[in-house]
Amino acid sequence: MLGKRPWKMAAVAAAISLLVAGCGSGDSEDPTATANTVVIGINEPQHLLPTNATDSSSAQVLNSLFYPLVSFDAEKKPVEVAAEKVSASKNNRVWTIKLKPGYTFHNGEPVTAQNYIDAWNYGAYKPNAQGGGYFFERIAGYADLNPLDPDGAGPEKAPQPATNKMSGLKKIDDLTFTVTLSAPFASFKSVIAYSVFYPLPKAAFSSDGVIAKGFEDKLIGNGPFKMKGSWEHDDKIVVEKYSDFKGVVPKIDGVTWKIYGDQMAAYADLVSNNLDVQTAIPTDALANAPADLGERFLKSENSVFEFIGFPTFLPQYKNANVRKAISMAINREEIASQIFLGSRTAAKAFVSPVVSGFRENSCGDACNYNPTKARDLYRENGGPEEIKITYNVDGGHKSWVDATCNQIRASLQVKCIGEQEPKFAVMQDKLENKQDIGLIRLGWIMDYPLMENYLNPLYGTNGGSNYYGWSSTAFDTLVKQGSEASSPEASIKKWQAAEDILAEEMPVIPLRYGQNVFGYSERVTNVEMDLFSKVNLYEIETVV
Repeated sequence: MLGKRPWKMAAVAAAISLLVAGCGSGDSEDPTATANTVVIGINEPQHLLPTNATDSSSAQVLNSLFYPLVSFDAEKKPVEVAAEKVSASKNNRVWTIKLKPGYTFHNGEPVTAQNYIDAWNYGAYKPNAQGGGYFFERIAGYADLNPLDPDGAGPEKAPQPATNKMSGLKKIDDLTFTVTLSAPFASFKSVIAYSVFYPLPKAAFSSDGVIAKGFEDKLIGNGPFKMKGSWEHDDKIVVEKYSDFKGVVPKIDGVTWKIYGDQMAAYADLVSNNLDVQTAIPTDALANAPADLGERFLKSENSVFEFIGFPTFLPQYKNANVRKAISMAINREEIASQIFLGSRTAAKAFVSPVVSGFRENSCGDACNYNPTKARDLYRENGGPEEIKITYNVDGGHKSWVDATCNQIRASLQVKCIGEQEPKFAVMQDKLENKQDIGLIRLGWIMDYPLMENYLNPLYGTNGGSNYYGWSSTAFDTLVKQGSEASSPEASIKKWQAAEDILAEEMPVIPLRYGQNVFGYSERVTNVEMDLFSKVNLYEIETVV
């Protein structure tokens, strides 16, 4: 999510696509709030340009500024939104996207097929280093924009691309374009729901393929709200209703996305009605939240998968048995119960329960708490004398990381410490540069409801959120075969076989499945959060 790293992280993550909860900073009074606007807490986004914005806070903001081609119904099936029709050829390789007429960007430009083509080409072009660029990999011509080193050493030594246009994108008319994939993919319609596939206006570019200076701070979208002023970093992003929007019209007139660096400060604002929605109640407030908020303390299903990644590029973590031993040293159920007070459930698989193909305990013995077996396996395979788990302070992770280290210390009889980074974006930058920050606290929110969205970005050799350096040709092949299968059932069989390889290799430690645990103020009602951990901006209302 994820630069080709899709994080809804993360990114829970991812993208990815890595997961960041909303947190809190200083002044709680917001002079921009008016009678029919709401204040929602987020972290400081790493980026806002759609092809580079792959963390959960960015996703919240972009959800207000843009309107997707498709969304999902109650059965998780893709349905057209900004698109009038999305159709596939018989072999699922050529997709035709026809746009609804009459839509405009916030500067008045009409939304056309070329706007999507330009935005996607920009995102896919390797020199632009976009965090979501990986998601265009399926489109024919992507490889031309991302050449590898002739000696096979990888993209770091690659030559300059000969083109900045993917051959698989073709404009038919102002409202229609085709997308030719490099291989068939029956579920491509679901993929284009993700925010990296948003369009960009002509005003976004100063020249062909070059984003205009300052555009990201004054983003122009095609959605129900437009930016009011510019992005005030580490403070707020204010959006107001766009009067010419042709889609579903929200009931509120605007949103102040209030940026916090401390979850408990955000929670204090929530309780005092100075913050209208906190998308993730901090762990330290869970015990008091039912009394503080009453019926305004809510839970709902989401697609969050929380895990710890191993830096397999470091010698001490190359051995899969060492990785399995650390996993068996962790009592997931105890932490879910005592630290998260039941607001999380123990994870023993590598994908979320919300996607088809999920299996309850695909991880096997490696995800079952067994301190004796863990200690023996660790010693037999020469595990390191010290383990470090790095986490972002602005996500409120200290309590569970400390608890996890206590369990590892007791089980393996080695030193274990939690290492803090000030905020998620800083940790993400260090990960992208492969700095040694020890084991990595990560999370993932799905971009679209398929097993593949957990497997390929997180564990694929070229996966956008594979920060751990793990690679398996057999795994990559199975994921690819699943993507190219002719039916969802056939896809799932291949993807499950790929997941079985993860259980043998353990590139990450599955920890927990999340849910939306959120709260809202007395100023608002009809507050909902979806499977992607986004606030439903079309239903929320202010209390008159």
